[in-house]
Amino acid sequence: MNELFLSLLLILIGGLLPLLLSRRFNAMKMFSILFICAGCILGLFPVAKGFFSGSKLTFEVDIYQYFSISLQMDGLSAFFLFPILLITILGAIYSFHYMNKPEKAFKTAVSYLFFSLLTISMVCVVLANNLFTFALAWEIMSLSSFFLVIYDYEKEIVRKAGYYYFVFTQVGALIIFASFGILFTFTGNLGFSSIHIIPENIKLLVFIMLFIGFGSKAGIFPVHFWLPHAHPAAPSHVSAIMSGIMIKMGIYGIIRFYILLGSSAIIIGQIVLAFGVITGIYGIVQALGQNNIKRLLAYSSVENIGIILIGLGTGMIGISLKQPLLAALGFSGALLHLLNHSIFKTLLFMGAGAVIQKTGIETIDQLGGLLKRMKVTGITFLIGSLAISGLPPFNGFVGEFLIYYAGFIGISFMEQSFIPSYFIILSLALIGGLALACFTRVIGIVFLGEPRTKNAEIAKEGGKSMLIPMAILSAACLFIGVLPGLFIRMAVTASKSIMVVPEDIMLSNVIKISSNITFAALLLFGVVALVFLLRTFAYKNKTITKSSTWGCGFTKPTPRMQYTGVSFAAMILDFFKPLAPAKIDHPVISGHFPKPTYYHSKITDIAETNVLKRVVKPILVVFDKLRWIQHGDIHLYIGYILFAIIILLLFI
Repeated sequence: MNELFLSLLLILIGGLLPLLLSRRFNAMKMFSILFICAGCILGLFPVAKGFFSGSKLTFEVDIYQYFSISLQMDGLSAFFLFPILLITILGAIYSFHYMNKPEKAFKTAVSYLFFSLLTISMVCVVLANNLFTFALAWEIMSLSSFFLVIYDYEKEIVRKAGYYYFVFTQVGALIIFASFGILFTFTGNLGFSSIHIIPENIKLLVFIMLFIGFGSKAGIFPVHFWLPHAHPAAPSHVSAIMSGIMIKMGIYGIIRFYILLGSSAIIIGQIVLAFGVITGIYGIVQALGQNNIKRLLAYSSVENIGIILIGLGTGMIGISLKQPLLAALGFSGALLHLLNHSIFKTLLFMGAGAVIQKTGIETIDQLGGLLKRMKVTGITFLIGSLAISGLPPFNGFVGEFLIYYAGFIGISFMEQSFIPSYFIILSLALIGGLALACFTRVIGIVFLGEPRTKNAEIAKEGGKSMLIPMAILSAACLFIGVLPGLFIRMAVTASKSIMVVPEDIMLSNVIKISSNITFAALLLFGVVALVFLLRTFAYKNKTITKSSTWGCGFTKPTPRMQYTGVSFAAMILDFFKPLAPAKIDHPVISGHFPKPTYYHSKITDIAETNVLKRVVKPILVVFDKLRWIQHGDIHLYIGYILFAIIILLLFI
């Protein structure tokens, strides 16, 4: 644990130094990034040691009576620490050229402080070994990320996004802490070790409360809609960290407390699976209709959280049915997809950040032709898009394949009525198809075609500190997709913290799956190379001419004649209209000499609309009617306190 504490100390120094060096802008950023990266790199060593040796590292300090700081690292926490530390390194490097406004030097220094606190708190969340430590780390994580979101607080839209995020994160925390209160009532202590002794019916109640609380952080439907507000508001490297790893802390909480509760009730797995299916489909349908590139990526994160939940639900049902292979494949697939999502979603947010920084445009329909002007950004974004669509030979395919495999394994248990298998397979197929359509739309509208605005026409590539992390993440997408063996083993090892994995069954399956994926990837590369060689041979000594693309009868086509994102997705969105109703503002064109017109469309988030209408507004009405209680009279407030004390004394 000493190395890990030194690691956290270095990260904290990396957050405090900028406050002292804010007058030297580049030096401030350089030293902060250097210390944060050094701390994360140092932290990877004990993580690797603890993960592969299987030993548990523990640390505990008593504060006062019931309260103590208790940390422990097992296989599951080590698995989560790996992407936390790795993505933080790349996010910090990316920020050097991204945070490029010396006039905002002090704000940038404060941002680095909260960036370091966010990293430290996430590390402590996954290491927490009692309720107090977990709650403390969780609250620091929530508050530090809130201050990162409102970096540009001068803008009203950013303040609104920060308000959304703050309310959701605090309401979620209240539900989590209320469940901790129930656990303390039955166990009499704040430790994790005695949670499993509570009654079975209370376990179900506690899990549902925790699922709601952690789900609000993870972005599970219907408590997801802070994401599409917060991500466009936050700086892109912060969005990458939040979407790539912070929302996974919600998933970690669900898994950790599922283990601690020790319940094998099948209803828990069914709840998780059902919400996974709904969240995955709803998230990608909403993403398909977004015209803001970062809102699109935010809804795509909701979709991928759904896929992870599908895997977790499958694993939980496997435990309930006493089918270890099914459970191991479900949990391993979920954990591996979680790791892969942290890689390709970070890459996509970084690519989006580069586009926005160099064009000043977030609207997809105002971009175009960027692949010619921002080649590295375009190619890396394309790789991330292929990975998130679950296509081989990229990493997004591998985790989804394990969950698919678990679904097909489940079909063989028909004597136990394993109907959820059909939902697993069909929902993953639907989500994958819609994801492919969604990111085909993004690549086609943003990077291909001709520039639709002057800003898109004069765009140029970002700085090297932005390109290097994107190149590393792209290489990781391809490497894991082609050689997944080590990473599947990591996921299986982490799943041992959840359940007892039969070593002989899983080892043979891991070797078989990874070798088959590698063989298929190499075969694909071979076919592509063969086609390229045949093409080269066929065109040898032939004159190749270039001409303009056929303009469909137009002698001089303009960028305005290109497909828009709205028109590209219109038919699909029309089919899913109940999930993503559109508000369209388009005056009717009439007369022989029609006036200039316009077309505005916006996809409605039905969860957000209904929560605001049916929950928030009634609460505001009630509190508005209670305003008479607040008079500003200190004597009346003292009377309230005395009255409350008397009531409490009567109950005690």
